[in-house]
Amino acid sequence: MTPRQRADSEAKTFTERARRQQLIDCTVDLISTRGYPATSLSAIAERAGVSKAAVLYHFSSKDNLTREALTQVLDQFGGYVAERVAGAPDPQAAVVAYVHAMIGYQRDNRRQVRVITEMLLDDQGGTRLKTPGSHDTHDRWQTLAALLAEGQKAGVLREFDTCTVALAIGGAIDGVIGHWLAHPDLDLDAAAAELETFTLNAIARRS
Repeated sequence: MTPRQRADSEAKTFTERARRQQLIDCTVDLISTRGYPATSLSAIAERAGVSKAAVLYHFSSKDNLTREALTQVLDQFGGYVAERVAGAPDPQAAVVAYVHAMIGYQRDNRRQVRVITEMLLDDQGGTRLKTPGSHDTHDRWQTLAALLAEGQKAGVLREFDTCTVALAIGGAIDGVIGHWLAHPDLDLDAAAAELETFTLNAIARRS
């Protein structure tokens, strides 16, 4: 391959990546405002200013495109939480950081939360799973369970079943966020503080 051919190939790859990202961004916008059922390939193409055929060139179906959008949202969400947990000074603080990060990301990224609830939950208030177990996407509760196990190993948390407690804490977070989505006047900072107290009461070693 000549230098000119290589440069042309790299430019095409960059352009294709940029177009794919544009389509994903448009998909997130539409799902968050119109809902999943109303987010058609035609609507995405119109929002992006391209033809439907162009959308299908990059993503062969609506399912492929929306799954990619959801995966990207979940990756960003997971990265946000992981970064804040990694900065915690000890295992118990890491669990507290997890709780606050879970709330903080969703507070600051309402569009992305809508994508998650639209694609993983039904439309009955966003509270019932379309597919049982789908809330475990990206090993969410398993990540928290691992943090709890680290705290137990360090001797700062009491003995309990980490799976059950991780699911309970995750369910509490989901319940608060679900209520906030329906009632945006809920003070999420105050709610996060209450969830911290709730979590510490559930996991802290008692003297």
